[in-house]
Amino acid sequence: MQTLSSDLQSIQEARDIIAKAKKAQEIYKDFTQEQIDKIIEAMSIAASRESDHLAKLANTETGFGKWSDKIIKNKFASEVVYNHIKHIKTVGILTDDKEKMVMDVAVPVGIITALVPSTNPTSTVIYKSLIALKTGNAIVFSPHPSAKNCTIEAATILHNAAVKAGAPEGIIGCMRVLSMEGTTQLMKHPDVSLILATGGEAMVKAAYSSGTPAIGVGPGNGPAFIEKTADFQLAVQRIIESKTFDNGVICASEQSVIVESCSKDAVVAEFKKQGAYFLTPKQSEQLGLYILKSNGMINPQIVGKNVQTIANLVGITIPAGAKVLISEQTTVGKLNCYSREKLAPILAFYCEENLKKACDRCIEILMNEGKGHTLILHSNDNSVIREFALKMPVSRLLINTSGSLGGIGASTNLVPALTLGCGAIGGSATSDNVGPMNLINIRRVAYGVREN
Repeated sequence: MQTLSSDLQSIQEARDIIAKAKKAQEIYKDFTQEQIDKIIEAMSIAASRESDHLAKLANTETGFGKWSDKIIKNKFASEVVYNHIKHIKTVGILTDDKEKMVMDVAVPVGIITALVPSTNPTSTVIYKSLIALKTGNAIVFSPHPSAKNCTIEAATILHNAAVKAGAPEGIIGCMRVLSMEGTTQLMKHPDVSLILATGGEAMVKAAYSSGTPAIGVGPGNGPAFIEKTADFQLAVQRIIESKTFDNGVICASEQSVIVESCSKDAVVAEFKKQGAYFLTPKQSEQLGLYILKSNGMINPQIVGKNVQTIANLVGITIPAGAKVLISEQTTVGKLNCYSREKLAPILAFYCEENLKKACDRCIEILMNEGKGHTLILHSNDNSVIREFALKMPVSRLLINTSGSLGGIGASTNLVPALTLGCGAIGGSATSDNVGPMNLINIRRVAYGVREN
């Protein structure tokens, strides 16, 4: 008997998982709000209980970040996301406006294919599973090859908890035989209704070109502008804490710092005081050779690594106890790796003559990479905050908080999410922090109130 190649096995597995998900969702779509809420509560409890285990598994398998911070992300996905969504009505009649004679009815989209990044492999599974099942949908995951085992483990834990609480078998699926062909089958299968794409730019583009409706995200490259009225000590503290959280792999984390010339000396002194190391021009050049590969993509060898590991890799000497590496820059462009997204504790540093030029530099950085995503502004001047709110090409403008935890809604009142839309300017279908209401359709029942 001839054995199928791995590519064909992967395609067949994708078809089998979708068939099971379709059968499960046909049953699940008729569950009541009470039944669904019982299921997602059980999933939340199970995922929270296994947060440590999943964090260590992800850290060991990928080599990215810090397992202690991955616990926080898993807890965020299993507890903060759950607490936000648990009372949201997602089943049946959502609103019934007796005056306007219009009724809104929630309709699940069906089967969701979810692409999972290697940088947040378990927290993403927890988060996407909760918001998918909260809305009456089934979900099937395609892991990143370098995070296969921890993704499968997370999906298995959630599936088992959901089934034990009453959900049908197959409501959560996960690929085990991985290939591009298998993932393509997941995205293009006629029974799949929506793709939730979190991952590299190429994968997100593939999702949008699949012919299946998709919600994807663009790259983050958030500038952090420390305006002259800011509390410098607190701004620097927030930036360093954010950039070292899980060694910088959250897409909303700061990538560049911009200051006005009148503030430069004080801000630089504060960064040095708090453990940042400013690279010499020679060291910046040496490190710059490692940040991007020859094809312009980020070098996975530096992703999620601490500064000492990066310094050893590059062959530069940095002080013991350094937390973040900073390179002073004057240009922005595709060939300047410091002006782009760096999923590691590395920051570019720009000094501009005045507020207008600082504002222009922020826009230049975002339009080079990261448009539509996130900008962080440290300021106590409401007129500056308003000006940035009106001008910045981003979906999230974070004020006096950290990029990493502010963007995902942990330190702000944004929707708690690990998929951050970038809007039309960033090539996304939404500018939202993606939540359950992005995963249902609304059937509108409208009575005639006027005759022609």
